[in-house]
Parts: sequence; C-alpha cells; structure tokens
Amino acid sequence: MLVPADMVGPQTRMAFQLNKYCGERVAARRGAVAKSLREVVTAVQEVLREVEVQEPRVISSLSEVNGRFEGLHVLSPTEFEVVLYLNQMGEFNFVDDGSYPGSAVLKLSDGRKRSMSLWVEFITASGYLSARKMRSRLQTLVAQACEKCSTRESVKLIADTSEVRLRIRDRYLVQITPAFKCTGVWPRSASHWPSPHTPWPNPGLVAEVKAEGFDLLSREGVTPSGQTINSNGGLEGDAWVMCFTEAENRLLYGGCRRKCLNILKTLRDRHLDLSGDPVASYVLKTLVLYECEKHPRETEWDDSALGDRLVGILLQLITCLQCRRCPHYFLPAINLLRGATPPIIYTHL
Repeated sequence: MLVPADMVGPQTRMAFQLNKYCGERVAARRGAVAKSLREVVTAVQEVLREVEVQEPRVISSLSEVNGRFEGLHVLSPTEFEVVLYLNQMGEFNFVDDGSYPGSAVLKLSDGRKRSMSLWVEFITASGYLSARKMRSRLQTLVAQACEKCSTRESVKLIADTSEVRLRIRDRYLVQITPAFKCTGVWPRSASHWPSPHTPWPNPGLVAEVKAEGFDLLSREGVTPSGQTINSNGGLEGDAWVMCFTEAENRLLYGGCRRKCLNILKTLRDRHLDLSGDPVASYVLKTLVLYECEKHPRETEWDDSALGDRLVGILLQLITCLQCRRCPHYFLPAINLLRGATPPIIYTHL
C-alpha cells in the first residue's frame, strides 16, 4: 500500500496504515454490527415485553441510552447476549468463599423464612437461590412469548440447551441471561486487584471501578468468555457467575485503548473466527487490560503508540495460545482458554 512520500518514519507509516484500517475495516464492522443490532433488538424487545408482563420481578431492559443499548453485549457481528436484570436480592447473603472459582452463591439471610421470600419458588431446601431454577423459569416464559409475538416465524427458541437462546432470522444468535446487579460491592475473589506493584489504574479509577461493582449471571456450560462453569449438579449448578463487563469498560476509557480493542476485534472476526472459537473477543479485551498494566503511562496510549500496543498484545496472544492459558483479568484462577481448541500457530515467516 502506498504511503505519501513525506511519511518516511516507521511510526508515521504505522499510524497511516492503522488509521486507514480503522477508516475502512473497523468502520465497516461497526456499521454491520449497528445494522444487525437494530434488527436483533426489535425482535428481542417484543419477546421481553411479553416476559415482563408475565414476570413482574424482571426489570425492563434493553433501553437505549445515548445510542447505546444498556444490558446488551456484542460477542460477534452475529452473536449477542442480553442481560436481563432482576429485582434486587437484599434478602440474600452473597457468599464468595472460593468453593466455585468465578462463581458465588446467594443464601437466604438468617431468620428469613423461605415461604416469605419474593423468590420462594427458586430457593432450594438449603436456602440457596438457584441460578439453574431461575434460568429454567425464564426459558419457559421466553418460549411462551415467542409463540405470541408477531415475529414468531423468524424468532425461534433453541431447545437443546438449558440456556435461553434465540435464533433470529436464521442469522443471529441471542442469549438472554438472568442477572442481579451488585453495585457498590466488590467480591472477595477479586480482592487482590489492583496489584500493589502496578501504577495503573490510579486510585481514583480504582474507586470508580469498585463502586461500579459487578453482575451475577445465571449461566451454564461454556460462557461467551470461553470458560466452562456450572456443568455439574448440586450446589455448583445453583451458583451465579461473576461478570465484570461494566468495570472492564470503565478501565478502557481514555487514550487509544478502545480503538486498540476495536482493531483487534476486527482482525479476530476477519482472520480468527475459527472452529472451537479459540480466540473469543473477551480474550482480546482481557489482553488489552493486561497491556494497560504493562504500559501504565497515558503517553503510552497515544495514537502514535497504537502500533506498539497492538504488536505487544498479539505477541501475548500467541504465548497464551501456545500454553493454552489466558487468566481472567479480575479472577486469575479462571482460564479463559479452558476447553478452547487452539489454532495452528506459525511463529516465523
């Protein structure tokens, strides 16, 4: 590709190429995702409106704020997750004792009678709020809603899974996940963060992230981040998965961090969308966060340094794939590449 004659420095040439890539490939991906989102949201909102009528404990979701849909996560241009928030669980104690890495349980507070709980039908005999029972109830409601919707010919519930998954127009896959929002608290499993030896993030940003809190999700099997969880029966199947999406997004504000992630996602969709999904977009997001720790100064996230950051992240990705391990940013005991089929890696040209 030709570069103007006056752009002779390697950094300048790299910046030119990256800006061109963003203007063409990244912008095209963003446009395609935006178009898909409108089609997906229209169908899902009709389903959820019916669910909310039947289940008043569900909080109305998928609201559009400043052009962004709250509670909707883009996993790929054709795969999405809708986080369906439930009314608060103040009558339960949050138990995060490390028994189920990446997950926690909600136990009925001492002195509370199971029969008096808002969630009585989802509480086990031992007093735990069951993520599995909650998901089963949502699946029944969504199945009924799909039959009543005007779009029932194009929206189908996938029946061979305990997850609530919709296939829309045979093109899009949408997972609807029940969740509780835990604002203003921070799990013990992530208490080691941030590392005292790393100057990034600064104390003010850390306080913002911890105030943002996290979500508790009802998931089973392989999550969109690639980890296998809650596949067994018993209490593990009733546990809730900890999710830090909003906290992670807050950490990526500023500099070219978001631009860097968008380039990586575009490269992933074009070249690494392989069988077994060895490189989920969440893995790339995690590697960007680790790169932020390695390069804590804001000057290292100027557009002029974007090429160096991308090279560093891609080299780290190769290392992770070779050893089949990528630790979760907040919960390093969780390996995001567990169960993923690694691609063939060429380390020389």
